Amino acid sequence: MSNSSPLVQAEHLTCVREDRILFDQLSFAINAGDIVQVEGPNGAGKTSLLRLLAGLSQPYEGSISYLGKSIVQYAEQYHQDLLYLGHMPGVKAELSAQENLAFDLAISGGDSSLAEDTLAKVNLLGFEDVTASHLSAGQHRRIALARLWQSNAKVWILDEPFTAIDKQGVAALEQLFVEHAQNGGCVILTTHQDLALPENMVKKITLAYRLF
Repeated sequence: MSNSSPLVQAEHLTCVREDRILFDQLSFAINAGDIVQVEGPNGAGKTSLLRLLAGLSQPYEGSISYLGKSIVQYAEQYHQDLLYLGHMPGVKAELSAQENLAFDLAISGGDSSLAEDTLAKVNLLGFEDVTASHLSAGQHRRIALARLWQSNAKVWILDEPFTAIDKQGVAALEQLFVEHAQNGGCVILTTHQDLALPENMVKKITLAYRLF
């Protein structure tokens, strides 16, 4: 496969939810080094698009490829190179912060022995042994986001990653996105806030709310 292939390419995507067309004939290419912000009003289909790109749902029409290969036919390869974080942080309430992250790293091929050190990067040092049920929504989000610091996946798909994150945390994430893109990966995210990133690195996909 040619190295010139986009990391992720969507062709003529149409998405229908509850008999309403969210978007149709949507095509774009995402290359190594791109940070892509999906924007639009509530109900425009931002989360639905991310779920399509992550292979969690199927388009009504159209196709998505990874390095020129269908993500349906080559799902295993794609998911090995994909990190998806949705609205829900996926934190187990009965486990500590460190146990949650160690579990996530173990199943994704990361080094679970570095969980404590990685939690320090998201300002959770001192909370690593606290049961998640006693942590705030923002701390749950930081447990999930900590996976990014150990991820070897090329494609990051992140739905509102800055939710419940303070300014310092946002700045750290933005720097991490830049480093990931510079190392040959791509970041696809939704956010309602402006990104403080180099303009040449950021692309935008703008969706509009459609009544039917």
